[in-house]
Amino acid sequence: MPHDHSHHGHHHHVDPDAGDRAVGTAVGINILLTVAEIVGGILSGSVALIADAVHNLSDAISLAIAWAARKIGRRPTDTTMTFGYKRAELVAALINLTTLIVIGLYLVYEAVERLITPTEVTGWLMIAVSGFALVVDLATAWLTYRLSKESVNIRAAFLHNLADALGSVAVIITGFLIIEFGWTWADPVATLLIAGYILWMSVTELRGVIRMLMLGTPPGIDPDKVIETMENIDGVASVHHLHIWQISEHVTSLEAHVVVTAQDLGTLARIKSAVRDALKDGFGIGHVTLDAEISEHACLDPAQIGS
Repeated sequence: MPHDHSHHGHHHHVDPDAGDRAVGTAVGINILLTVAEIVGGILSGSVALIADAVHNLSDAISLAIAWAARKIGRRPTDTTMTFGYKRAELVAALINLTTLIVIGLYLVYEAVERLITPTEVTGWLMIAVSGFALVVDLATAWLTYRLSKESVNIRAAFLHNLADALGSVAVIITGFLIIEFGWTWADPVATLLIAGYILWMSVTELRGVIRMLMLGTPPGIDPDKVIETMENIDGVASVHHLHIWQISEHVTSLEAHVVVTAQDLGTLARIKSAVRDALKDGFGIGHVTLDAEISEHACLDPAQIGS
């Protein structure tokens, strides 16, 4: 079904194909960086380099997942997926944010271990490699930043990269501190700070994604106010079995049973369209399904919300 996107202002909409190309390019440069770092790591005997390569590989994978989800998400509705495929992006975001939390926790573990048993660190090598990694991370972030504003899916992949860029900055600063002052502890401390930030960001984003997947009421919409708005409409006696959920970040749906005073179909149609308009204007709810009942045949003792 062709549906109209006008109800959520896409003032900064990125052309889908250009968006795909941007994410595709980001995947490519991250894979190149991974290969380069593994080669560099083997040649120089640096574990830090190989660790960073693994990190970048996880970036490339998270971007690839996001890219695939974007593609799938645009597939038209079919008989299997009657709601369309938009939620593929939510599933991808869930996967990427979960892996980010795992990475964050692993970094905490590494840092604590480093604080207990400090290791020898080669400052200059750290700086050189991280400088290179930072350039790639910034390029990736730049490629995905605009898209991340309108898609939780790309935002999750963007966070993976941001975490990486922060890591590179921290490593560069730490490298200087080690060369200048011999502060080996700066490395684990920086790691802990970054891990804390990654975990905080991921958990915050994850809550929204899970809320959507669990068909929760969109943040910012109060069901009681929605019911009140609907019941204030002339001809509506009461509302029950109300469900409000988000199919994707930009599409909110509502279904409800409406008890009406109307006796003929013409009046009923007018009441229904008044309810639809009120929901669209007041709450930006674009997909509304109403089941009308007349008072004498209404559900007995219904639950106002849900069921």
